[in-house]
Amino acid sequence: MKVILIRHFETPGNRERRYIGRTDEALEEAGLITRVDEVRSRLEIRDPVEAVAASPMKRCIQTAALLFPDKKLLSFDELKECDFGLFEGRNYEELKELTAYRNWLRSRGTLPFPGGEGHAAFRSRCVRGFDKAAEAFLRGKCGCAAIVAHGGTVMSVLSCYAPGRSGFYDWQPGNGGGYVVTLDAEEWKKGKKGFTEIEAL
Repeated sequence: MKVILIRHFETPGNRERRYIGRTDEALEEAGLITRVDEVRSRLEIRDPVEAVAASPMKRCIQTAALLFPDKKLLSFDELKECDFGLFEGRNYEELKELTAYRNWLRSRGTLPFPGGEGHAAFRSRCVRGFDKAAEAFLRGKCGCAAIVAHGGTVMSVLSCYAPGRSGFYDWQPGNGGGYVVTLDAEEWKKGKKGFTEIEAL
């Protein structure tokens, strides 16, 4: 089974390079139609998508509706982006003098977000969400499905299930970008979870 993991299209906060996690932003209108057409053209050369899951946040629901307008969406709370706590809604320029932010940068993003979500807990949550979606796709005997989520969600799943277990930050997709992963349905049902192939979308 193939699963296309797609990061939502750009939001105003993304454009301003802000930490947008729990903030339920809608998509940025500027340039959206062109970007949708670009991603749709990449999807058209692949197997038809039979089922779609998404994070319940507006930016993901809107992206899924633009890319897969004829599909009913499955929604999983576990696929939501990280809660950035004290950093939420702010960008580097607004945070650079903050001691907690400098400490977080020095840790290479491994420290918990002050007042937010811890890195390990976030990654574990995202993987649970992917597993739930994959199980639904397998029950439906899908050959190809899609998940529309967040950059952090995609990075969490790939860093867990990629062959060789690459680092979290190695998998950061751009808005509208992502990866196509292949899993062995029979092995997955036996609890032997992992991806057999990965390619950029």
